[in-house]
Amino acid sequence: MNTSVVLFTADLRLHDHPPLRAALDEAREVVPLFVRDRGVTDAGFAAPNRLAFLADCLRDLDAGLRERGGRLVLRSGDVVDEVCKVVAEADADEVHMAADVSAYAHLRERRLRRALEADGRRLHVHETVTGVIPPGTVTPASSDHFAVFTPYFRQWSLRQPRDPLGAPRSIRVPEGVGSEELPSRSALSGVSPGLAAGGEAEGRKRLTAWLRSGIAAYEERHDDMAGDATSRLSPHLHFGTLSPVELVHRARRAGGPGAEAFVRQVAWREFHRQVLAARPATAGDDYRTKHDRWRSGRAAQEDVEAWREGRTGYPIVDAAMRQLLHEGWMHNRGRLLAASFLTKTLYVDWRVGARHFLELLVDGDVANNQLNWQWMAGTGTDSRPNRVLNPVAQAKRYDPDGAYVRRWVPELTDIPDSAIHEPWRLQGFDRARVGDYPDPIVELADGLARFRQARERD
Repeated sequence: MNTSVVLFTADLRLHDHPPLRAALDEAREVVPLFVRDRGVTDAGFAAPNRLAFLADCLRDLDAGLRERGGRLVLRSGDVVDEVCKVVAEADADEVHMAADVSAYAHLRERRLRRALEADGRRLHVHETVTGVIPPGTVTPASSDHFAVFTPYFRQWSLRQPRDPLGAPRSIRVPEGVGSEELPSRSALSGVSPGLAAGGEAEGRKRLTAWLRSGIAAYEERHDDMAGDATSRLSPHLHFGTLSPVELVHRARRAGGPGAEAFVRQVAWREFHRQVLAARPATAGDDYRTKHDRWRSGRAAQEDVEAWREGRTGYPIVDAAMRQLLHEGWMHNRGRLLAASFLTKTLYVDWRVGARHFLELLVDGDVANNQLNWQWMAGTGTDSRPNRVLNPVAQAKRYDPDGAYVRRWVPELTDIPDSAIHEPWRLQGFDRARVGDYPDPIVELADGLARFRQARERD
């Protein structure tokens, strides 16, 4: 075989890349291709923060390919049309790509397979590229997927992931296949000022540092909001600049309770992927409906705007929302608190929050974002659908001295630790101490009563 095409999607790396390895094993020349997919843009997933991170990833991928004698081919448009054009230009026999779990990914694969087969070409789809084990590999006896995490994790843990692959030493790309100019984050507007850098080199550097100095304390420190003791590897998993298979192998080699707790979080990602693969509609529909009649109208919209801007009057919620605005990322405990406040305390549809997160999160992932929102809203896989996280109690537990709040809500810099998480005490300070920080938009007791009444009604 002379030429193959490798279609990169959510796997923008050279290390542990089964589609690339298979193509190099079978063909003399390989075209590494990325298509800026019009379907993704039209669906509203091309948010500025993810486009900026993607630009970093593509430039880094191209640099890595050039170090090995190759280059990245970039096209824009309908993914099937563009792949077929490149296949024709390169006179390629096969296309290799990674499997993924969303409804759109499945549709893309089916369309591409039909188009290639109609032209006498072949499509090879590789599993365990964007996940550790394929969705559907482990299932309960009575269903096509697990709806509860713990039994899923028990079975998932028994599966030994394949061995990671090394990066290729050389890549030969055929002449005559044109490419668009690579994007740059500097050309984009609306990017969060504190957005982290993307790319495989950055991801591998961060992973090495995390394994050396962070993972050992992960079990006891991952909820320390001010300590920022999580790995921050989620954007790299989302874009595939790090292999989840390699990540699990290296974490397990590190050993200890911290590594075990970290691998468990990777398994949560896998859990949501297998739910979405089995139930694609849960990207927008309730997994287990509670027949909620969510608040709407002007008052609800004003509450949503205050939530988005980090001006609810609850410092821990506001700090989390402001971190999201500045970094395009949010501490996991902050995500839970922000989601609980919107859906349970304000009683606003989880889809409103999920949409806002996808507009800003650099790691905005359909499976994890939508299903975590549903988990917190009580319409997903949570076995306690009516649980409500009290933002004051949670803040005192996970930000006891207020350091996280002070970092993101500078109006409260001079407030003593004893009062910083209590809105009713903040109201007792004069405006010289709290600036224009707002009073609470709702009393917690009132929000809780409204939510319980709504759920009991059904």
